[in-house]
Amino acid sequence: MNAQPSLRQRLLRHVIGPLALTWLLGVLIALYVARHFTQQAFDRALLDDAYAVATHVRHAEDGGLTLGLTAAEMGTLLFDQNESMYFAVYLADGSLLAGHPGLDLPVLPARHAPHFTELDFQNQPLRAVVIARAQPIPFKVVVGQTTRSRNSHFDQLLFVSTAPQILLLVLLALWLRRAIQEDVQPLTDLQRAVAQRDARDLTPVALTARTRDVQQLGQAINALLERVARTVRSQKEFAGNVAHELRTPLAGIRALTEYGLSHSDPQVWREQLQRIARSQERASHLTDQLLALALAQEAREVLQPQPLALDEVVREALMRHLPRADSLGVDLGARGLDAPVPVLAQRALLEGVLDNLIDNALRYGRPADGRPARVTVDIGAQGGDRVRLSVLDNGPGLSAAEREGLLQRWSQGPAGAALGQGAGLGLAIVAEYARILGATLSLDAGEEGCGLQVSLWLAQARQG
Repeated sequence: MNAQPSLRQRLLRHVIGPLALTWLLGVLIALYVARHFTQQAFDRALLDDAYAVATHVRHAEDGGLTLGLTAAEMGTLLFDQNESMYFAVYLADGSLLAGHPGLDLPVLPARHAPHFTELDFQNQPLRAVVIARAQPIPFKVVVGQTTRSRNSHFDQLLFVSTAPQILLLVLLALWLRRAIQEDVQPLTDLQRAVAQRDARDLTPVALTARTRDVQQLGQAINALLERVARTVRSQKEFAGNVAHELRTPLAGIRALTEYGLSHSDPQVWREQLQRIARSQERASHLTDQLLALALAQEAREVLQPQPLALDEVVREALMRHLPRADSLGVDLGARGLDAPVPVLAQRALLEGVLDNLIDNALRYGRPADGRPARVTVDIGAQGGDRVRLSVLDNGPGLSAAEREGLLQRWSQGPAGAALGQGAGLGLAIVAEYARILGATLSLDAGEEGCGLQVSLWLAQARQG
């Protein structure tokens, strides 16, 4: 299978080819026009000679016609330094009156205008003109001329016309070849840089672009490399987080299993199985959070905000967590659901935000002093173009310094550390989702300075 032509070859072919054809067509037209006018100039001189001969045809004493010029005078009249001149005068009956025998009389058309034609005389081509005169009696004059001079003149004209143009075409082709080479060179450099690059090297490709198209191609490749690099970093981070964080609960499950197998008391088995179930629940929750965090970056690339009803999303989230809240004795409720609240968001991310915030509040937002636990999801419009979504609890709360550090990955509050639950990823996931949604996240003290209030400021959608 033949190799495909290079871009440089295609550009040269598509530029030089039409240019050469256009040049050739222009030269042919110019030569035709030049030959036409050159022929007209020579024919005008030949016609003048024919009329000069005709003016010397007169009446003879016998009533016929005679040519009133001697041979010497005729030679002077038809003198041409470069060409041989021949003439003949024919009477109406076709007999030769004077001139060169053998110079045939061409057949004239019906009209009596001068007639130019080509003749062969004494084995040489002639350009001839025939004129017919009616006075003093009808006769015809044929004057022929060899064509060496006009052919030489036309050859010189052809050389003078084409040689400079051929030279200019060659120079233009060389210049175009160099210009195309310089413009295509960045593509060659880009191809070489990508081909020689190690698969693990995702740094931007250096590009020296001379055209906007090549620059945009380089930017697109670098943008692709950047996205791939982010994906690779996320995968490595996810793999590292999974290996680091799951090692402890899995080792604990194994230790609990081995301890239970080493005893024959069913009560010990039951206690160990309960501990294994709690460890498995923690490992499963941690895995879900790690997956959510790993997919957050991918969501930033592919998910686009869409109008949706925030009040409906909140109702569905409450229904998902209501059984768990009842089992924990937590009063789970909502405010601001009386009217539709349209926002610009992505449903899956918004559900992830609510699930993590409600889960955190149920885990760590319960008062330690015996007061009834309460978790509230609140929707409040602010400023006309932003909507505040808040999750409040009446638990122990956090100081300002603790709230600031809680958004970092693997950072836990005092309640989480004391309970030994979670891995410090819940609010980090919420923060990542908020960045993807273009929302503003804030952590504040709860109502009356009690508990924690986590608020998300979303863009309000226009109602159609």
